[in-house]
Amino acid sequence: MDRIDAMHMFVRVAETGSFTKVAHEFTTTQPTVTKQVAAMEARLAVRLLNRNTRGVSLTEAGALYYERCKAIVSSVAEAESAVRGPQTRVQGQLRIGSSVAFGRRVVIPLALEFMQLNPEVQVDLSFEDRYTDLVAHGIDVALRLGKLADSSLGARTLGVNPWVLVASPRYLRQHGTPRRPADLRDHATLIYSSVQGNDVWRMRGAQGEQVSVTVTGRLRSNNLSALLAAARSHMGIAAVPRYVAHESLQDGRIVEVLKACRLPEQEIHAVYPSPRLVPQKVQAFIAFLQGRFDQEWWEALGREDAIKK
Repeated sequence: MDRIDAMHMFVRVAETGSFTKVAHEFTTTQPTVTKQVAAMEARLAVRLLNRNTRGVSLTEAGALYYERCKAIVSSVAEAESAVRGPQTRVQGQLRIGSSVAFGRRVVIPLALEFMQLNPEVQVDLSFEDRYTDLVAHGIDVALRLGKLADSSLGARTLGVNPWVLVASPRYLRQHGTPRRPADLRDHATLIYSSVQGNDVWRMRGAQGEQVSVTVTGRLRSNNLSALLAAARSHMGIAAVPRYVAHESLQDGRIVEVLKACRLPEQEIHAVYPSPRLVPQKVQAFIAFLQGRFDQEWWEALGREDAIKK
């Protein structure tokens, strides 16, 4: 087995915490994977993994080596894809999953553009706000926001999804404009229950300090469109992704609040059932998405009312 394959095995053991899972991914045996990692440790003369009855974890040296190996494995995969891609037709059905709001505002226009560029591809869009098992639901690739929970999936980070605090000008005229995070305690807030379910908003203050504020409000929803509608109807201050607020900020129906503060950003990932033997249609779609979420990517979105639920 060459060194790149051994590095790939080590990376997947570090990510899954299981020699058995990695053996299944590589269609080999658990002793073979164990032997490869042990040989790597012997060659480097350093322990990379701690092994005990609770599982596998990286040592300090292992964590450093993991980051380097992960970059190498990723670069090799990209190089092979670049060579293979032009010689292979992109065709067949591509089933794409996403959350509802992100799917409606972001994924739909991207999927339509991808279909125009690849006329032999048929796309099936599936939008769910609950966690979806990709294999059980036949999803080829999903766009997910936030920290990934399932390390057995293949994944590619595409960018970040920033959040903003917004309110209508009329609400702020009537109730005052918050000048610092602590002022939010005196305001009606519109709470996104899927993320801010504990009524605590966390952010970085103007000086970069971590701030936590307990908020209250009459409206709570797991639907971002409902919170945006409430903010536009002068009912309070909402924390929403910038891509959701963008058009309403542009037309002045809402304004940004506490602009000097920063809410936590979510990573945007493309995830797929397995990191090995990724279908060409999935590779092509991920390559198409690369660069689409750089800098102020929400500026490229069409009007939010152009595509109805």
